[in-house]
Amino acid sequence: MSDSHSSQSFETVAIHAGNTADPLTGAVVPPIYQVSTYKQDGVGGLRGGYEYSRSANPTRTALEENLAALEGGRRGLAFASGLAAEDCLLRTLLGPGDHVVIPNDAYGGTFRLFAKVVSRWGVEWSVADTSDPAAVRAAITPRTKAVWVETPSNPLLGITDIEATARIAREAGARLVVDNTFASPYLQQPLALGADVVVHSMTKYMGGHSDVVGGALVVNDDALGEELAYHQNAMGAVAGPFDSWLVLRGVKTLAVRMDRHSENAERIVDMLTRHARVTEVLYPGLSSHPGHEVAAKQMKAFGGMVSFRVEGGEEAAVEVCNRARLFTLGESLGGVESLIEHPGRMTHASTAGSALEVPADLVRLSVGIESADDLLADLRQALG
Repeated sequence: MSDSHSSQSFETVAIHAGNTADPLTGAVVPPIYQVSTYKQDGVGGLRGGYEYSRSANPTRTALEENLAALEGGRRGLAFASGLAAEDCLLRTLLGPGDHVVIPNDAYGGTFRLFAKVVSRWGVEWSVADTSDPAAVRAAITPRTKAVWVETPSNPLLGITDIEATARIAREAGARLVVDNTFASPYLQQPLALGADVVVHSMTKYMGGHSDVVGGALVVNDDALGEELAYHQNAMGAVAGPFDSWLVLRGVKTLAVRMDRHSENAERIVDMLTRHARVTEVLYPGLSSHPGHEVAAKQMKAFGGMVSFRVEGGEEAAVEVCNRARLFTLGESLGGVESLIEHPGRMTHASTAGSALEVPADLVRLSVGIESADDLLADLRQALG
């Protein structure tokens, strides 16, 4: 993080980091540099370090500075999607014969990347319950180069103790990668807890308005940051200038949005735990959640993601999703509007038949910032 922001509160950093007033006009919002190439001051004389927008673009630079500051890191990199960020990270860290520990609950796209793509490079992976440090330690082999966790996880809202897992990875000579998408840097900062790399789908809470697709990596290690930047340029799946601008715009309200997401989620969880048709509620804010104490230690609040199971099995869960009206039936999450989905048939269909397969009676909510009373009324009618 820049020294100029190290002593500032998160809300201030979110608004100001990377957002330098335009030197030409004084515009307080960074311009969208919708440009592919740049005039050079003589052969090899790059003006401001820019030559071609795959390698660097001023709008993306502003976002990358902002990302690093938000996560308390030294280097941020912005990509065309969360999976593009993950792909760059894996190709930077791993080679044939290497091994990765992955969680037993993870985003279906991440699982697909490991199971169907990374494995073709000769990289091996094994599954562990990352909420159990002993299980992580047992899964590590002499060839393990990375331990990958999501916390809270998608879609079962599992919690991993980042500090404990970082110690285990470090002892094994492996890097700890934390997907921080569900929490956002406002609620949780993995680098401060010992993680080596933070991953984000900026499509979700960072953008916050369901109008942009993007991904991010943030690291504290300068050498690793340079290596990732080399691969980012070599592979080219970079965030475009307009997408970068949209995320910069969204991040400015991240703190106030996350507060409202969390408050609304807590009210919904309270209703669901008392509803006759709900058999289980998965939310780290519940004192009965097995990861509650760890979540309370490493998170500022418990976030806006809620999953629950319903009596009647898969068809009943699908019917709940179809009956919702204010909750929009759709994939993704983290926008200002509330979403509902059936993970088994939608976001996590790729995990069917694997150790990461999700329960068929599971419903996942991305709780938005609408009136909580209206959201509760919609869920009650959807549950019947």
